[in-house]
Amino acid sequence: MAERLLCSPTTLRALESGRPGTSIGLLAHALWLFGEIDSLDTLAPAPAGLAAGRRVRRSLSRAAAGAIAEDEREF
Repeated sequence: MAERLLCSPTTLRALESGRPGTSIGLLAHALWLFGEIDSLDTLAPAPAGLAAGRRVRRSLSRAAAGAIAEDEREF
């Protein structure tokens, strides 16, 4: 199974035991291999905008972290 998941046996044991540091990507891959990828939505539901097939946008009032404001661009 570890070979099919492209991970080490130690990582597979961590996934099987539910250790919190295990990659969500590895979990999704394992669920996909077993044909249970739809059960991922019960563990981590997608935001309503994504679930509806719409693009989710950030509000304009809040700048992204590390973004330079327009008034800071003038030298």
